[in-house]
Amino acid sequence: AIDREDFEIGIFGGIMNIEDFGSDASYGARIAYHVTEGFFVEATFGQSEASLTSFEALSGGARLFDDRTLTYYNLNVGYNILPGEGFIGEGRAYNTALYVSAGLGSTRFAGDDRFTVNFGAGYRFLLNDSVALHVDFRDHLFDIDLLGQEKTAHNLEGSLAVTWFF
Repeated sequence: AIDREDFEIGIFGGIMNIEDFGSDASYGARIAYHVTEGFFVEATFGQSEASLTSFEALSGGARLFDDRTLTYYNLNVGYNILPGEGFIGEGRAYNTALYVSAGLGSTRFAGDDRFTVNFGAGYRFLLNDSVALHVDFRDHLFDIDLLGQEKTAHNLEGSLAVTWFF
């Protein structure tokens, strides 16, 4: 049984694929408030680094921009679509939940702030009544025109997190 702690805070690390700029490590922090057993709201901060585009790599050093840090802030709403239990060994049951989330935020990339929409899914595995592990996959979408043509970039992120309920 989970105590009445409705707040959850944690850190995460993973890999983010920044469209046209390769994949690199991502990391950040999250805080969530569980409104009911099903619904939660979550604020997330994350960061990653962009690699060189294929044009930059083949041109022998021509860079499109210098600031390659991608930083995002999101406010999401989530829903536990499959709460249940996971079993490890005989007689050991752990609370789990498969959840979906979506939200809005801001991404700072290449010196500009960009309005961002994100959505994804995750799996929460509670080790005890106050510590949980998460596996999370998200897509961060924003409009970008760095390569000469405006388009909506899909920036996929997969992460592992450790969170604490309080």
